[in-house]
Order: sequence, then structure tokens, then C-alpha cells
Amino acid sequence: MLQPPAASPEQATVIGTGPATPYGGIPTVPDALWSRWNPDPLLIAILVLVALAYTLGARTRDRWDVRPGAAERYRFYRGIAITGALFLSPLCTLSVSLFAARTAQEMILALAAAPLLAAGRPGAIFAFFMDGRRQPVPRPVLAASAFAVALWFWHSPSAYAATFDSTAVYWAAEISILVTATWLWCTLLDRRAATPMRPVGAVALTIVQMGLLGALITFAPHPLYLPHLQTAAAWGLTPLQDQQLGGAILGVPADIALLVACLTTLRRAIADSSHGTAPSGR
Repeated sequence: MLQPPAASPEQATVIGTGPATPYGGIPTVPDALWSRWNPDPLLIAILVLVALAYTLGARTRDRWDVRPGAAERYRFYRGIAITGALFLSPLCTLSVSLFAARTAQEMILALAAAPLLAAGRPGAIFAFFMDGRRQPVPRPVLAASAFAVALWFWHSPSAYAATFDSTAVYWAAEISILVTATWLWCTLLDRRAATPMRPVGAVALTIVQMGLLGALITFAPHPLYLPHLQTAAAWGLTPLQDQQLGGAILGVPADIALLVACLTTLRRAIADSSHGTAPSGR
């Protein structure tokens, strides 16, 4: 059962006014939202370096049979662009004010940016830097379990509150969600999968755990996330309404998207199985 952490006097006040300002800045109000862009030079530099490493990897000889085509490279760059937009746009500041906005940001990260990054065959990056090593075997259930652990841990009230006190903790949360989600999508899109029920089981596990987490948050009788106790009112919401909206975003749209992925994966797995694809990892 999710329980809120004990509130200190500092946590009961508006966040951003104490010694630690959360990543994204102080909370905002509707009239000021579109002026609250986050031109973080370090983040921009990291995104450019990742894109550059991918480009170099995609142009090398076919070391792991992962050389992306033009369409796949375009998908990867779109995934990078969406990731950048989520943290450089006013949505980043809005996520400081509303739990629902933070949840929407993370769901777009996991269900839009991550599958595009995975569709771009990011193994090209590792093929460039790890010449001569074996390509990892896809393990969809393990990837789904890792994503579940990251999602549940960072949505526990204490861990969530810690992301507002430390930029390092904030990025640990966002990167772990993005990396595990991308890993999951990579395993689901890997054509080497030959055990049909493993990719389907991974998607089913993700649907169940996200639906359960969303339900626990939505139907909690009291606010769980202290950083938003004083920030939701400016947006016409009580803290509990903000939390319920975030839980619904986590559970309903995410499960619809994953259900479509499950049906697609099942259809492809059956087709691959009928053609005698070689066995894959767990």
C-alpha cells in the first residue's frame, strides 16, 4: 500500500522556495507557463553527443548486424527530439507544479520516445564502442521486470519527493525509466525472438503492473505526493484531484497503448513462429 512520507514544515510549504530548487525551477501558474522554457546547456550537449555516437555507430561496418537504415535513423532522431522536448519545454516546469504533468511527461518518455529510440536500433551505438563483443540476447521478461521496478520505485512517495530535493536524484529517476523502457521496447521489436509467449508475457506484465500502480494512485483516499500539496491549486485542482488525474494517465492511456503493442507482438510472434525462428533469451 502506498503511504505518503511524513511531512516536514519545509515540505508543507511551496517547493522551490527553500534551499533546494527542483529541476525545472519553481512552480508556475497558467499565465506564465509558456515563458518557462528550460534551455539546459548540459542536457542539450548530452542529447547531441548521444545523437552523434549513434550516427557514428550507424556508419560503421556491420559488426552486430544492427546497421540502421535511413527510416530507422529517422525514428531514433525523433526519439531524441521528443526526449529533448519533454525536458526543455514548459512541460518540464509544469511537472514541478502538477503530479499529473510529471506522470504525462514520463508516459510520453516511456511510450513515445522509448519505442522510437528502440525502433532506431540503438545497438549501433554499442556496436561502435564494443567491437568484437557478442550482441546481447533479447530478454523481454527481464526487461519488463526492470521497467516495473523503476516505475514502482520512483512512484513511491518518498522516492518521488526526493527527486524534488536533488537534481541528481531527479535524473536518476528519469534516466532509469527511459533506459528500462527503451530496453523493453528493444526486446519487443527484436526479430530474433522465437518463443512467442515471452514478448507477449512481457507486455502483459507491463500492462498489469502499470494498471495496478495507476489504480493504487487513483483510488488512494489521501494525497500521497507532498511536493504538490501547495502547487495544484493554481491550476484549479486539489492535490487529490491532481493525483487522481495522474493515476488515470498512468493506468488508462498507457494500458491502451500497451494493449495495441501486445496484439501486434502476438501477431508477429505467431508469424515468426510459423516460419521457425531460432530461440531467444528470457
